[in-house]
Amino acid sequence: MLLALGLLLILTPCLYAQSAEDTRYSTTRRSKEDLPKNLREMLIRQRIEEEKKEHNELLKRGAEALVISGQLEESFAQHQQLSARDKERLDHLATLVKKIRKGIGGEDDDDEPENDGKNPGAAAEDKPSNLETAFKALQSTTVKLVDELKKTTRFSISAIAVQSSNAVLRIVRFIRTGK
Repeated sequence: MLLALGLLLILTPCLYAQSAEDTRYSTTRRSKEDLPKNLREMLIRQRIEEEKKEHNELLKRGAEALVISGQLEESFAQHQQLSARDKERLDHLATLVKKIRKGIGGEDDDDEPENDGKNPGAAAEDKPSNLETAFKALQSTTVKLVDELKKTTRFSISAIAVQSSNAVLRIVRFIRTGK
């Protein structure tokens, strides 16, 4: 009997704590809906400004990726090999393109382009045969990516831009590994 009473006294505050926690979350949800009109408008303006800022950063990353791919192509044309600095640039380019792809809502393409029978030469066409053609393809694909980024708005998603970013990453992978 005393044991049952002791358990009741110990469990009662725990039950009240859980129910108080539940009401706290439900009032938070309601409070966002019940905000004054001017405060809601201010939050909407802040969100719009943040979206504009993110889109501008996306365009800046694209411009930087274009510059880096041009530098890589020029460097390889002069030296016919990758220097340590070029490898760093290549890594930075891959990082930028991954951020761009994430910013436009794209995902990884699992290393190989899909070949569903509609375009039988697609896989062979995308893969360069040597480093010289790889650097030329890197530059042209990066140009295509940046052109598509310039066409987008903060409201749109470009499937071509996602495909181009995946193609740039495949080319970077080829340059790194030779495969």
